[in-house]
Amino acid sequence: MKDDIEITREETDTKGRYAAVVDGHEAEMTYSRAGKTTIIIDHTGVPDALRGRGVGQALVRRGVEDARAEGRKIVPLCPFAKAQIARHPDWQDVLKD
Repeated sequence: MKDDIEITREETDTKGRYAAVVDGHEAEMTYSRAGKTTIIIDHTGVPDALRGRGVGQALVRRGVEDARAEGRKIVPLCPFAKAQIARHPDWQDVLKD
C-alpha cells in the first residue's frame, strides 16, 4: 500500500472531496454530509493510468481516518468504498449502523 500519496481535502457545509494527484493524474472520492456526524461516500474515481497502484484505497483510508478523528460515521454508497471498508475489519468502526 502506498503511504506516500498526498491527499487533499475540501469540504463545504453539504459536500466534501478528497483528491490525490499522482504522475499528473487526479483521483477523487466525493461525499455528502448528512447532519453533523455522518458522511455518505458517493463516488470514487481513479483514472485508468493509476489503477492498481493503491490510490483509491488510500483515498478511502484517509476518509476513514478523518471520520474516526472527527467522530463521524460513514455510509459507503459508492461500491468501491463499500468493498474497501468490507475488506478492512479495522475500518468498520466508522460505519453507520
